[in-house]
Amino acid sequence: MTKTKKPEFRPNEFVVYPAHGVGKIISIEEQEIAGFKLELFVITFEKDKMTLRVPTHKAVEVGMRQLSTPDIVTKALDTLKGKARVKRAMWSRRAQEYEQKINSGDLLSIAEVVRDLHRTDDQREQSYSERQLYEAALERLTREVAAVSGVDEAGAQKKVDDVLLSRAA
Repeated sequence: MTKTKKPEFRPNEFVVYPAHGVGKIISIEEQEIAGFKLELFVITFEKDKMTLRVPTHKAVEVGMRQLSTPDIVTKALDTLKGKARVKRAMWSRRAQEYEQKINSGDLLSIAEVVRDLHRTDDQREQSYSERQLYEAALERLTREVAAVSGVDEAGAQKKVDDVLLSRAA
């Protein structure tokens, strides 16, 4: 069995955990769990007031990754400019697909969800579940844009809103 090279994640570095979005590694600690010594990344999600411990050998397997590059952020913002692609499937099926895209942790997929669910003032109102998915995707997108761009979340939110509004104009 060959050992796959794991990406180097270091303390005080931002990472993306697919199910929770952008978090910061605060330390790497060793704990004994069920008689086994495990090395764990301790990741904090400030906004959610949550701390997550991920075994270092499982980090890549669960989809943990480094922040996107500025190029990918630019592509994601360009994706927002596109025309919404809404399939003619039942809402429950589409909602499931949107949920999968959000939890994939892939910035471009998350941008697609934001693009497809974004509503301007003159369009029909969103249902509760549509709004929930839209807000979850928007939050993940703005957090990663903020972390990559080095701006606060409000600045990233404005950047994303400007792109969405320019599309509507």
